[in-house]
Amino acid sequence: MIRTLESTMAKKVGKAIGDYKMLQDGDRVLLGVSGGKDSLTLLRLLMLKKDRPPVKFSLVAAHIDFGMNGDLPDRLEKYFREIGVEYYIERTSLPKTKGKDSDNCFWCAWNRRKALFTLAVKHDCKKVALAHHLDDVVETYLMNLFFHGKISAMPAKLNMFEGKFHLIRPMVYIEEKTIRQYVSKMKIPHSTCICPAFKKSKRKFAEELLVKLEKECPQVKINLFRSMKRVEHDYIV
Repeated sequence: MIRTLESTMAKKVGKAIGDYKMLQDGDRVLLGVSGGKDSLTLLRLLMLKKDRPPVKFSLVAAHIDFGMNGDLPDRLEKYFREIGVEYYIERTSLPKTKGKDSDNCFWCAWNRRKALFTLAVKHDCKKVALAHHLDDVVETYLMNLFFHGKISAMPAKLNMFEGKFHLIRPMVYIEEKTIRQYVSKMKIPHSTCICPAFKKSKRKFAEELLVKLEKECPQVKINLFRSMKRVEHDYIV
C-alpha cells in the first residue's frame, strides 16, 4: 500500500518534469527544504528519481535558518546525513519588514527564496526546486483573482534572471491530501509552521474557501487547476 502510494506520487513528479521540461540530463538541482511535510516529501521523491533514466540529475538539499525554529536545522542536518544527500544549511536573520501593510508570510517566503537563489549561484545549481503542490497553485490563483484582480498563479517552471537558472515545482500534479497521507504512512518526521501571521494570511483565507467549495464540488481544485490551461479567449473581456 505504502509503496504503491509512493510509486504513484513519483510517477506524477516524473510526469510534471516531463510535461514542463523541468530537467535535463546532468542537471544540478537545489531543493529548498523547510523541514515541513511538503519539502521532505519532495526530497524523498527526487532521491528516488535522480539516478533513473531518462533524466539523471544530482540533488542538493538547502535549508535557510532564520533562527526561529529551535533545533530544526540540527535535526535536518542529521536527516540529510542519514539519507546521503549533499546539503547546505544557511544560518541568517530575517530582515525587518518595511511598511505596515506588508504580508509577513510573503516577506518571510521572499527572503527565504532570495537566500536559496544565492546558494544556487554559489554551488552551481542551474535548477531550484520548490515543494509547492496543486493546492498551493490553486490557492495562489484564487488569491490573485480576489485580492489583485488578475489571472496569475505559480508556474511549474519559471525562467529566472534571463536564464541564469530555472525555478521548478515538480509536485504541481499532487494534492496536499495525498502528501498528508504519504507522510503519515511513511512516518516522516516534519515540522509545522507555528507563525501566528499565517492564521490571518490571504493564503489561509483561500485554503479555507477551498474546503467549503469542495463540499459542493469535490473536483473544484482539479477543475481550477485545469482551467488555467483551458482559457477560451473568445469569451474573455
